[in-house]
Amino acid sequence: MLSKRSAAFFLKSLNSSQLSSEAIRNGFVGMVGRTPLVRLNKVSQETGQLKPGGTVVEGTAGNTGIGLAHMCFAMGYKCVIYMPNNQSQEKIEMLKLLGADVRPVPVVPWTDPDNYNHQAKRFAESIENAVWTNQFDNTANKRAHLETTGPEIWQETGGKVNAVVFGTGTGGTLGGVGTYLKEKNPKVQVYLADPQGSVLYNYFKHGKLERSEGSSIAEGIGQGRLTNNLKDTPIDDAFLIKDTDAVEMVFRLLHEEGFFVGASSGLNVVGAVQAAKLMGPGHTIVTCLCDTGQKYYGKLFSRKILEEKGLLEAVPLQYRSSLHG
Repeated sequence: MLSKRSAAFFLKSLNSSQLSSEAIRNGFVGMVGRTPLVRLNKVSQETGQLKPGGTVVEGTAGNTGIGLAHMCFAMGYKCVIYMPNNQSQEKIEMLKLLGADVRPVPVVPWTDPDNYNHQAKRFAESIENAVWTNQFDNTANKRAHLETTGPEIWQETGGKVNAVVFGTGTGGTLGGVGTYLKEKNPKVQVYLADPQGSVLYNYFKHGKLERSEGSSIAEGIGQGRLTNNLKDTPIDDAFLIKDTDAVEMVFRLLHEEGFFVGASSGLNVVGAVQAAKLMGPGHTIVTCLCDTGQKYYGKLFSRKILEEKGLLEAVPLQYRSSLHG
């Protein structure tokens, strides 16, 4: 979607492995000698979804936006990010550093027309040469994990993976990886790890789109609906992960394993531990560390904020020396 090169049309059929810069002639004036392969420049340019200097728009809690901003910065596109105004200041500053136009908006549910995703869509439709990437329902997201992350896990475990556990925001990681691994081995267990305040735990356990009690310090995961990327994912079971457990794991990972991660990663590892306990010894459980602690330093590692949220006691006493403020 973001390629600066639009589709290229050629007047001679060759495999891509056969193409070379010497074999392609630029326009009519380059047609001398043997039968040439000619690139139709104007027609090829017209097929691009986004022309040079265009704008990429997304509604995001921050992390997908950071990836998009990186790409736009490198490829010469503008980037406009709509995000809930309760996200970490570190993510906002990183987006701005990468050249993004960041537009924090009030937190409202998906059903509200002023939800950050709907605002992003409307803005993209209101200007020329712009695309809304639609991370939640654009199934290229799921396909990327079906084609890359899933095969990587299968190959790196030698096909001996027994279960995968992921929290979900868009659902792309769990959807793509879960689908791929089930195709390779139907016995692989696919588990959802869901934070407090999300509807997904109750949906997969009880068939109801009802929010679990409370809210979560984790950003960018949990949902109020079933996204296209998560639909038809072969989920075997779901775990409801409490903030107290996720926060404890964040500090255990830092002090015991040397990983400086955010609450989403803590939640994933708690889910993996629950899966291991459920399945018993001798199984290979895979999850991912999907964020860095630096992006949440002002909130997740703040003694004051953790105390305000009733989470200070979740941090093991011997590890509280790493807190600030």
